[in-house]
This record gives sequence, C-alpha cells and structure tokens, in this order.
Amino acid sequence: MLGYQRIIIAQNERGLHFYNRRLVAILEPGVYRWFDPLRHHEVQRYDLTVAEFNHPWLDVLLQTDPVLVEQHFQVVETGEHQAGLVYKNGRLEGVLPPATRQAYWRGPVEVKVEMLDTGTDYALSRAHAALLARPSAALARNLNGFILATEVEDNHVGLLLADGELVRTLSPGLHAFWRFNRVIKVETVDLRLQTVEVSGQEILTKDKVSLRVNLSAVYRIADPVKARSELGNIAEYLYRTLQFGLRQAIGTQPLDSLLGDKDDLDRVVRNYAAERIEPHGLAMETVGIKDVILPGEMKDILNQVVTAEKAAQANVIRRREEVAATRSLLNTAKLMEENPILLRLKELEALEKVVDKVERLTVFGGLDGVLRDTVRINLPAH
Repeated sequence: MLGYQRIIIAQNERGLHFYNRRLVAILEPGVYRWFDPLRHHEVQRYDLTVAEFNHPWLDVLLQTDPVLVEQHFQVVETGEHQAGLVYKNGRLEGVLPPATRQAYWRGPVEVKVEMLDTGTDYALSRAHAALLARPSAALARNLNGFILATEVEDNHVGLLLADGELVRTLSPGLHAFWRFNRVIKVETVDLRLQTVEVSGQEILTKDKVSLRVNLSAVYRIADPVKARSELGNIAEYLYRTLQFGLRQAIGTQPLDSLLGDKDDLDRVVRNYAAERIEPHGLAMETVGIKDVILPGEMKDILNQVVTAEKAAQANVIRRREEVAATRSLLNTAKLMEENPILLRLKELEALEKVVDKVERLTVFGGLDGVLRDTVRINLPAH
C-alpha cells in the first residue's frame, strides 16, 4: 500500500528498529507495518546464529537503554589483565583479548565466557593448552596470534623468556602462553650427548715437527640456565677451548712422546677442556684424537727408523737362535761322548737317512760290514 512499509523478521532474526536514527525497539520474529511515506523508519536485521553483536552504537545503548540491552544481550567485558575463553553451546569458539567489551545475542546460541588472569600467570593450563595449541579450523581463525604454543621434546628442556628475561625452565610436553602485554619466547636445549669436531689443526711439536691433528669430543649440557646466561655460543666456546687445549698439549711435548702414548694426550686435552667448561654448566664426557697426520718427509724418516729397528730386532733374534742351536749341539756331543749306546743310536739314525736316499745298495761282509764301514766315527782316546 502506498506510503506503508512492511517488515518481516524471521524466526532466527532480530531487528533493530530506528526512528529518525534513534533506536526505539528491538523487533522479535513477526510481521510489522507502519505508515512511513517519508522513510523515517529503518530496520537493521541480525541473524541470531551469529552470536556476536557488533554495532558502533553499543556504548550508547548501554548508557541510554540498559534494560533493553539486558533483555536481548549478554555483555562481557575483560579487564586489562584478563582474557576470556568464549564457549558457544559448550564448545570453545574464540578468545576475548584484554580490555575488550563484547555483546552477544540471547538466542539459540548459548554463550559462556570463562575469565582467565593473564597478569600474574600467563601460562595456560594443560587442558587449555591442548585446546588452544592445536585448535580446530574455526577456532584458529579467532585466535589472531593471541597464543604462543611450543612443544618441548623428551630429553630436552625449555627456557621461557618474557620481555627478554629468563623466567623459568619448561619440562618436556606441550606448553602454551598468552602473548598479551608481553613478548614471549621459548628456547629449547638438548640435554643428550652431543659431539664436536676439531679438524685440520696444524700444530708444531716441542721439537718443531709440524702435525695435522683431528679431534672428536663428546659433551652434554648439565645446567641449561647457567650455560645460556654465561655463554653466547656454546658450540663456538667449546670448539675454541678444545682447540687451545690441543695446541697446548702437543706444543709442549716432543714427537716421540706424542706417538708413544696417545691416551695420555687425550687425557691432557680432556682435563684442560673440562676445567674450563664445567663452571659454565657444561660437562665433558670423552675426548679422542682421531688422526695424527705427519708431513711426507717425516713419514719416510719414521718408516726408515721403524725398518731399521725391526731389522735389528730380527738380527738379535737370529743370533740368539744360532747360539741356542750351537749350545744344543755341544750338549748332544758331550752326551754321546759319555754314552756309547747313545752314539750307536745316532749312527743308526744317520744310516737310516742315508739309506732312504739310496735306490740300490750292494752289501759286502754282511750287516756288520755295513755298520762298520759305512758310518765310522773315530772316538778320541781317553
């Protein structure tokens, strides 16, 4: 009808009715008509399935018509050091940051807000961390970077820093923290055994022989807080300490001593490093010299020395065996001299060896002739 305006508010809707730009009512579901040829009436529809009510006049409505607001809205305000967990129909759907005012329609979506203190304790409980650190897709869109979530692995420890200050250590597991009003950072430290390699070190021995040495060490971080607070770069500090210890150990000993007792060299370097790193929260487990590389000419000289030493040892052994054999022969001769029967047995052994090598033998005078004439030993007169 000309001059009349007809408005329909659906079951899931509410309408803000303005007359001359002043809120006069909130319309429930139904059909509304009014004569408005000059268009003084205006209705703004809102879908109640979207619980949040965002309107620039909210503060004005709260001041001018609090009864109307209370009838249709639930208004939640967070303090400067509060955050709100927003549950819709029992499910966590979002977070209200500090110093926030939010109105929700009273309707099909039941809204409940859980207030949490972010001023004194900005760490979330394990239950809240599990929900917010691994949120659903819908919840993730409403978090807006409010949460810092981190997972500390087994055999690690976390260091929690707030505004650059080390606050505390974190045990293995999932942790989440509010980022409101502060800068949160978590550093993880590996507590397992770790290795460091010191390779290609050119070092002069005490007798001016140039060596190239490779070293491997195993260490662990015993006190993460002390190590972080006192050392800017743990790996670099440990590398330099081992490097200096290796140079000092090799530079104060001659080549023969170094090559003769490698275990002692490992022990000297380990003690040097342990004395300097343990006050800073590190623990040295093992140190081992992997390679000691000599210059080419020094290798040739050492090979010649080793060859000469082995030849001398072989010569000594050979002379020793010759002396032992001669002494054995002399003892045997003395026994045969004193025992004719033994001498006769030796004669028979010698005859047996001779006969084995003879294909044909003609005997004259019988066996006695063979024994008497084939093998004849003149015994010295007594």
